[in-house]
Amino acid sequence: MPLTLSAAVHSELVIKKSRFIGCVQAVPDRAAAQAIVAALWAEHPTATHVCWALLAGGQSAAVDDGEPSGTAGRPMLEVLRRQDLEGVLATVVRYYGGTPLGAGGLVRAYTDTVAQALLQAEKVPIVRRRALVCEAPYALEGLVRRELQLAGATLTEVRHGEAVSFDFEVDEPLASGLQQRLNEAAHGRLSWLD
Repeated sequence: MPLTLSAAVHSELVIKKSRFIGCVQAVPDRAAAQAIVAALWAEHPTATHVCWALLAGGQSAAVDDGEPSGTAGRPMLEVLRRQDLEGVLATVVRYYGGTPLGAGGLVRAYTDTVAQALLQAEKVPIVRRRALVCEAPYALEGLVRRELQLAGATLTEVRHGEAVSFDFEVDEPLASGLQQRLNEAAHGRLSWLD
């Protein structure tokens, strides 16, 4: 099951006078990630590099930002992948200390910075939600509301017309069982809408 992070976590390493400031955080998509990277540049205008890696919504990115190709973004991305993370951005701001680290040293520095932050991070499972709409006679409104509450569903809208329409969201793994319970309890008097 894919995991995400409950809160942003920071880390910092100093290697041969180079300072690596890392952060891992939950993000919904690439646009949000790019906004965070732009804010980091504004916050650290004298930094040498702001490298980042993203896994979100089926999108991935690995940005070396001027470091030798494959020494920053891609290793950071692999750290995220190995942890089975989704919807997560890893950033590392580097201030160059004057001593070259070499390709292997850079890979270690960037992966260690991200790994240190992830060690402190609280990882939470991503539970997909499913949106459903059903219509019931007025006599069944209470029954439907109770079943939705028991299943932990979130009512997004209730409309009262000739019948009562319920728009709700429920955790994906519980959706089919809830539909089955509602159908049985309503004795075929419930209809599902697209």
